[in-house]
Amino acid sequence: MIFINPKTDYAFKKIFGSSESTDILISFLNALIYEGNPTIQDLEIINPNLPPKLEGLKDSYLDVKAQLNDGTLVIIEMQVLNVQSFGKRVLYNAAKTYAFQLEAAQGYRLLKPVIALTITDFEMFANSEEFLSRFVYKEVKKNFTYPENDLDLVFVELPKFTKGQEELETLADKWIYFMKYAKSLTSVPETMDSIPEIHEAFNIANQASLSREELEALDRREQFIYDQQGAIIKALQEGREAGREEGQREKAIAIARQLLSRLDDETISQTTGLSLEDIRNLRESDS
Repeated sequence: MIFINPKTDYAFKKIFGSSESTDILISFLNALIYEGNPTIQDLEIINPNLPPKLEGLKDSYLDVKAQLNDGTLVIIEMQVLNVQSFGKRVLYNAAKTYAFQLEAAQGYRLLKPVIALTITDFEMFANSEEFLSRFVYKEVKKNFTYPENDLDLVFVELPKFTKGQEELETLADKWIYFMKYAKSLTSVPETMDSIPEIHEAFNIANQASLSREELEALDRREQFIYDQQGAIIKALQEGREAGREEGQREKAIAIARQLLSRLDDETISQTTGLSLEDIRNLRESDS
């Protein structure tokens, strides 16, 4: 068997965000958010895009968004590229999802908690060896939790997960192993196949079950991501060499120039820290 790569956004949405994925997503979220306990009994997968309700706000594009049976909103993002200010983007999307629950004149009591689950194919927290991290609001000195702790940030860093098949113990272990290694497997590991939701996830990820059009779309998306990774790495290297004796902004501009022909303005802005206006001005001056 050949499986698609669940780390690409297209495949991730197909496995976890399609109409037949409810049970899969429940198992996945219970594993990563609730330590494998069957806390979530039901959920509804909803449109993941968050268009701006106010002029000047940015669009937000998530991979999967769901509402749990208690009203809690869960937003999920699989991120392969380590772009600048990604952590701020996660917080922005969580805060925006929380704030935009209310319509005009509705009371704050109607607000439901938001959990932002982020899976990264790169390391985010250099000071921690744990592959799963969770952040909530706490008092600095006494460490007690804020009474209305409605924003919950959960991160899974795939590079930090190093367990082999024989070491998989928890449901979280098995789901993270699926995320990290499904692309390189030729059969479903026996210890994972016994879990119905993971078995079904492998069925969806099996290339034999996909149409030719779907496979072509997946290939294009995966190649695009690899091209972006290569372009960013190359530009960073060339930018550092070109700007060793220049200031930080000059270095960022040098890197941005290397990316103009390869990436879109938004990605260049996130990678370099330059504003979108800066990137557009560079395009005009270099045209």
